[in-house]
Amino acid sequence: MRIDIWSDYACPFCYIGKRRLENALSQFPNRDQVEVVFRSFQLDPHAEVSTDKNIHELLATKYGMSIEKAKAMNAQLAEQAQDVGLEFNFDTVKHTNTFDSHRLSHFASSKGKGAEMSERLLRAYFTDSLNLGDRSVLATLAAEVGLDQAEVAAMLETDAYTAEVNGDIEEGSRLNITGVPFFVFNNKYALSGAQPGPVFTEVLDTVWAEEQAGPTLQVVGNGKSEVSTDDGCADGSCNI
Repeated sequence: MRIDIWSDYACPFCYIGKRRLENALSQFPNRDQVEVVFRSFQLDPHAEVSTDKNIHELLATKYGMSIEKAKAMNAQLAEQAQDVGLEFNFDTVKHTNTFDSHRLSHFASSKGKGAEMSERLLRAYFTDSLNLGDRSVLATLAAEVGLDQAEVAAMLETDAYTAEVNGDIEEGSRLNITGVPFFVFNNKYALSGAQPGPVFTEVLDTVWAEEQAGPTLQVVGNGKSEVSTDDGCADGSCNI
């Protein structure tokens, strides 16, 4: 079974949704036969590498709300994160452009370290308050998961993996993905948003059962979609 996850490292729901999926997989009997692939998505492709505004101010400006409302929303998100064992420090988050972090993720995947790198990048942003737009920071984080720091630093000074990141973004656009996280199971079932654990469990069981049943002859032209999607996000998702 393959699960493709479109996400951004500046998306709080992506970290929460990732952990909920992982918790569901930990209880899934066939978890060793599940491949998880992280796909790139940028919520704010025009974001600057550094800004003097904090995340509350940026959120308030983006959605036309008060600073107090933005702080309250982030506090609620931090509580949801705690429910799955994550620590979000919104007061010190450093908002940045995430394109280079996505390039690093693709590089890490080519070295067999994609999962470890994605986890470290999310923790760096939401928990450690590190600037993911700083290439020296990215190289240090890469070394922490076992990659060669000098090789990563050199790679980041080129345009390597730009095509891979843009390819993910373009494919997401073709799939009409406008919010993340977005999970695609075996290119057949899609879940949008940080769904509750039982929803992930249900989809895992359904997809696995269909795989074991093998291919079946399907009648076309009956007006029924072969793709099942769940657009109801219980906890919301991060939108463009």
